[in-house]
Amino acid sequence: MSDFVAFCRGLGLVLDSLPPVGRWVRVPTESHPRKKNGAVKFMGTHGFAQEHSTMQDVAVWKADENTDAPPIDHAALKAATQREHDRIAQGRARAAERAQAIVAQSRQGTHAYLAAKGFPETLGLVWMREGQPVLVVPMRVGGKLVGCQLIDEAGDKKFLLGQVTRGASFVIGQGEPVYCEGYATALSDPKALQAPRLRGSVVGCCSGFNLQLLATSGVVLADNDESKTGERAALATGRPFWMSPVTGEDFNDYAGRVGLFAASQALKTALAQSRRAREAPA
Repeated sequence: MSDFVAFCRGLGLVLDSLPPVGRWVRVPTESHPRKKNGAVKFMGTHGFAQEHSTMQDVAVWKADENTDAPPIDHAALKAATQREHDRIAQGRARAAERAQAIVAQSRQGTHAYLAAKGFPETLGLVWMREGQPVLVVPMRVGGKLVGCQLIDEAGDKKFLLGQVTRGASFVIGQGEPVYCEGYATALSDPKALQAPRLRGSVVGCCSGFNLQLLATSGVVLADNDESKTGERAALATGRPFWMSPVTGEDFNDYAGRVGLFAASQALKTALAQSRRAREAPA
C-alpha cells in the first residue's frame, strides 16, 4: 500500500489506490461511505487530504520530511468541491425527471413479484421496460417525487441512477405510522391493520438506514436479518418495535407463515406499546 493511501486512510478517507497526479479528487469517507465528503490531491513527492465532516484544515503528506510542499491551492479545492456538488444535483434532477416519466407511463396491474409475496390479485404500478413488466415504487421526500424503486419479476430491486435515497419513502394509508423496510412488508401491514380494525399508515423506508432517519414516532416492524441489520436499525430509532422470532423473516414472511389473524395480533400489540410509550409521563 502506498504511504499516501495509508495516510489518507488514517484520516478516515476511503481510498484503495493512488489517485491521478496533480488534481483534487473527491472520495468517500468512513463516516459517510455513500457520499464523497473527502478530497485528496497527490503530487508524487507530497499530497493533500481532507475529511470535510471532521477536519477544518487540509492535512499535508510528504514522502520525505525534507520535501518542501507548496502552499495549498484552496481555490482549486473549492472548485473541485463545487463540481462534485453540481454533479450530484444534476444527477438528482435527472432522476426526478425520469421518475416522473416512468410513473406517467405506468399502469395499474398485477405482477409476478407481488404474486410470489402472497398478493396475486393486488394491483401495483407496472412499467413495461423493454417488453418486461417492472413494478414501480415511487419514492418521495416531503411529498416530492425524487425517484423510484424498480422491482423485476425475479425480485431484483434497483433505484434510479443518481436519485435521492436518503430520507425517501413511500406511504400507504393514513393514521398512526407503522415503519418498515420493504414493499412486500408494506403491503402486508394494511391487511394486518384491517383485520382487528386498527387505523394506521404504513411508511416503507426501503433500507435500515432510512428507517433510522424516518421512524421518529409510531412503531417499527423490523426485518430479522442474519446480519442483525434490521434489529440494529429498529433499536437505533428508540421506538417500540416488533420482529419475527425466526431469523430471515420480515413481517410479510411472518404473515405468510402464521396467517393474517396472528400477524394482526402481533401488530396490534406493537401499536399498543407505541401508544403507552407516547402517553407515559416524561
